[in-house]
Formats: sequence, structure tokens, C-alpha cells
Amino acid sequence: MIVKIEKLHKDAIIPSYAKDGDAGLDMTATRMWFDDESNVCYGTGLAMEIPKGYVGLVFPRSSIAKKDLLLSNAVGVIDSGFRGEITAKFKICGEYKEKHFYKIGERICQIIIMPYPQIEFKEVEELSESERGAGGFGSTGK
Repeated sequence: MIVKIEKLHKDAIIPSYAKDGDAGLDMTATRMWFDDESNVCYGTGLAMEIPKGYVGLVFPRSSIAKKDLLLSNAVGVIDSGFRGEITAKFKICGEYKEKHFYKIGERICQIIIMPYPQIEFKEVEELSESERGAGGFGSTGK
């Protein structure tokens, strides 16, 4: 699949797979700032034209375990109509220390582009029975 990408910053790096078989394409920080809620924000310097019928899902990289950061919306959703810069916003979970942040030029997140179905809901009086039923949040006992 070909996805059109535009560099909005001279140092922007086109996302790439770190290893053969990876699902996520690594994205690199070109700038960093703090917002009004004391989140640390990173710009990638990139905008994409994700095809209609597809979505870009932005996830933290596994290196997040070495930081005191959490991707603020857990998974970013980049809709096919969005043409702005892809950014990642992180909540600071611990003390404010430089070592807890990504640096400009480091890979900060990963994007997975995948198809999604168009859903149409049908209201019913009752749902069919299933083995699990309405059990949730640890209901299987494991």
C-alpha cells in the first residue's frame, strides 16, 4: 500500500519498520513542547494522506517502559481525512527529570495503518446468548 506523506519539518524522518515483520512504523520527534496541562508533546514533522477506509493508530513504543510517560489518549486515532502534523502527547507520571523524556531525533511512537469496516447498528430488543454472557473485568477467574 502506498501512503502519501509530507515533510512539514526539514528534519522529519519518514516512518520505517525497525525489523522485518514488525506491524508498527517508528516515528521520530522533530520538536518538543509542554501544553497547558503540563503534558509533554512531540511533533513528528509529518502529515499523511491515509486512504479512505483505513485508519492510522498511534501507539507508544516499548521503550516507554524506560520513561515516566504515558501516551495521553492510550492510542491515537488518525482518520483518513486528517492532514495535519502527527503528534504524540504524553502525561508525565513521575518527577520532572530530563531522563524521563524522549529527545529530539529519538523514535517516540509507532503508527499502524489498517483497514476498518463501516458499521451500521441495528437496534434489537434482545441479544443472542453466549458462553460468556455479560461477564467482564476478570469474570473468567483467570
